[in-house]
Amino acid sequence: MFALDSRLQQDTLTIGDFPLCRLLLSNDANYPWFILVPRRDDISELFQLDVADQQQLWQETTALAELLKDLFDADKLNVATLGNVVSQLHMHVIVRKRDDAAWPAPVWGKPPAKPYSAEQVAAIRERLRLVLTEHFTFLEG
Repeated sequence: MFALDSRLQQDTLTIGDFPLCRLLLSNDANYPWFILVPRRDDISELFQLDVADQQQLWQETTALAELLKDLFDADKLNVATLGNVVSQLHMHVIVRKRDDAAWPAPVWGKPPAKPYSAEQVAAIRERLRLVLTEHFTFLEG
């Protein structure tokens, strides 16, 4: 049974589910920072997914990145799997802008995370509802 890593639960807000991945929003209003987590047990590396799931993860990642680039007028998207702190396989899709708090450096550790207000989260959810219309289920939480 799929269980989200406790650190991801603590640091993110649930948006919903693609066919393979749970979509999370990092609770850091410095950047639109999304995380895709394949709903598979005991997976920490891309190569541990079967070929069909690898392809599905890449499809979901690229589709999300394309939507976010337009939705948030991104100058650049950072897409990565790291897993040094959270071993559960997860894909970061981070909207970057030349005027963001860390540009051009990586987002990790600078500046400190700034939690979203309830209004900001509601606004992001509404923006996503306009573009995530197929093969996506919104969840509350």
